[in-house]
Amino acid sequence: MRADLSLYLVTDPGLCEAHGLVETVMAAVRGGVTLVQLRDKHASDAELVPLARRLKTMLAGTGVPLVINDRLEVALASGADGLHIGQDDGEVADARAALGPDALLGLSVQTREQLARLDASRLDYLGLGPVFATPSKHDHAAPLGFAGLAELVAASPLPTVAIGGLKAEHARDVFRAGAEGLAVISAICGTPDPEAAARAFPRR
Repeated sequence: MRADLSLYLVTDPGLCEAHGLVETVMAAVRGGVTLVQLRDKHASDAELVPLARRLKTMLAGTGVPLVINDRLEVALASGADGLHIGQDDGEVADARAALGPDALLGLSVQTREQLARLDASRLDYLGLGPVFATPSKHDHAAPLGFAGLAELVAASPLPTVAIGGLKAEHARDVFRAGAEGLAVISAICGTPDPEAAARAFPRR
């Protein structure tokens, strides 16, 4: 499945609390977000499934896909459009087999060595980063910077989205590095006006 990666929103339940997670997502979509990833490292699957179903219903008709971070069972139970996994979140082949051929499947990649090992035939896109250090993930790899991002993009066999501490003012550098888009959390979720924050991002 091909997706528009240009402005990829990753949710954070704490940062979205002021407006509510669903309301934050829908405001961001009105502002131009092109893909939404539901991410909550602390909620149970039983808590996430109804939230994912509600988001999926609200996004119907917008053309914006919903992917689930890490939780394959949540993706399957909610009817989400796909799944995003990290290097330690299970095997890509198993996820693809469970999701079927039409779902979106993304993988986080931090190094050239990880790129060399991946099975591109089962994936739709790669999340490359972190570009900068970020408070949302304490165990991340060393930041790539834009030069490191460009190296990974050039070596990638798949479409790429950059992630890690990115804000609207970084969009042009991300596109110059060759990535198809950028994934953001606090630059939209942690703002008083998520719609306006999304609109502030330059488009490719």
